[in-house]
Order: sequence, then structure tokens, then C-alpha cells
Amino acid sequence: MSQCPCGSGKSFSACCEPYLTGAADAPTAEALMRSRYTAYTLNKTAYIESSHDPETRDSLDLEATGRWAGESEWLGLKILRTEAGGKKDDRGIVEFEARYRQNGEEVLHHEESIFIRRGGTWFFHDGHKPSLTVVREEPKVGRNDPCPCGSGKKYKKCCGS
Repeated sequence: MSQCPCGSGKSFSACCEPYLTGAADAPTAEALMRSRYTAYTLNKTAYIESSHDPETRDSLDLEATGRWAGESEWLGLKILRTEAGGKKDDRGIVEFEARYRQNGEEVLHHEESIFIRRGGTWFFHDGHKPSLTVVREEPKVGRNDPCPCGSGKKYKKCCGS
């Protein structure tokens, strides 16, 4: 394998392989995130389990994880944002998008993952879908503003009722 599946642009041997084999620990939360993505692409559930925080590991269903990873065609990882998670931090957040194809359908998985460093080793702690900010294309219409439909009535007495 030449290019690392995590999309870093590095070779697999110079990127995620040392973490997956246990030759080295991921130095940052982002490096652990990338190596976990690579583990999913290679269906290395033992690494997924060992890099999961022992405090939340009981929430991990290894059998289902292995099935999902094996049945998916992994299409790419995009790191959107990192917050802390550096070599001197004990906590970090990595927001990412992972694309994969399953049953002929392309899926975009968008997540904010929380990473914790315990005893000098980074672990995936938990993840959730980030809240989306809704941005209006047009200004908000107040109850007492003229109705945008052009009726001449107040919004609350027309389309807002």
C-alpha cells in the first residue's frame, strides 16, 4: 500500500502503519483520528477497540463495527477542524467527514470526535454529529411587519396565522 488511506498524502508506512501495528502511539488527537479511519478502511477492529477510551469502550459493538467496516467501500477522510489535541494537551476535538459507499449508496458521515489523553496515550472518547447553524437567505419577517406576499396585511393576520 503506497498512499495512506487517511488522505494525509504520506505513505502508509510513514503515516498510520506505526500506530496500527503498535510500533508508536499517535502523538496528537488528529493523528489518532486519521489512524482510526485507516483502521476502518482495513477492518482492523482490534485497533479500533484498543484506541477507544477504556471508560467508554463498553459502548463499542466490535462485531457490528467489523461488519460495517468490511461491507463499506471507504472513499475518503476530510478533517474540517481541530481544537486542542496537541502534544501538550490532554483533550482534543476533531471534526471530520468520512465518505463511504455501502449497498451502492454513497454516505457522508460528519462527526465531532472527542479525544482524551490518558497516561500519555490518546484515546477516542466519544463522538456526536455537530449541530448545524441555519442561515436564512432572506431577512426574518416579524409578526407586525407587512406580509411578504404583498397583500398589504400584517404578517400575523395573513400568511403568519
